[in-house]
Amino acid sequence: MNVEAGHPDYYALLQVDPDCNARTLEIAYHYFAKLYHPDNPDTADLDKFSAVVDAYKVLRDEERRAEYDARYFSAPGRTRHKFAFEGEQVLDERTAVSDAEIHARILLALYKRRREQASDAGVVGWLLQETLNCSDEQFEFHIWYLKSKGFIQITEQGTMEITIDGVDHVITTSKASVEKLRIAHAAAGDEQ
Repeated sequence: MNVEAGHPDYYALLQVDPDCNARTLEIAYHYFAKLYHPDNPDTADLDKFSAVVDAYKVLRDEERRAEYDARYFSAPGRTRHKFAFEGEQVLDERTAVSDAEIHARILLALYKRRREQASDAGVVGWLLQETLNCSDEQFEFHIWYLKSKGFIQITEQGTMEITIDGVDHVITTSKASVEKLRIAHAAAGDEQ
């Protein structure tokens, strides 16, 4: 877990990708700072809290992060990866359909969270991103779209939660899907 002797792996500590953007870093920081904060009766851990604060201070500062990255990537076996399709992806109808499916998955996950934990409905963005297995840029696009539509919002804690409009959208979409299935089954029964 050490970058080199005496230097902790800040990316592992915050559970973020070394290529993450400032927003992802901030969300991860808020999540772990809240988790390990001394005032949290269930998960307080002063050492981990201090380490999270130190990691965030270094990684959010461009100069300090560049210095840290120089040490981090000089460790054996670590290389900065570039996405193969960076700048080369062709957008077409399949991409739009795929995006719509991802939007539906995000909304459904946030809907389920709201139903199961109404008083704590926020989900850390990087957890959703990891579940979707998409790049920072793709994830930012999806979140931008859903926020612009009014389907999700960012809480004061930096988590994402579904809005009333988002809940209504999930319900409407679900009703339409059930209706299409009913019609398809009825049509299949008529053909026999």
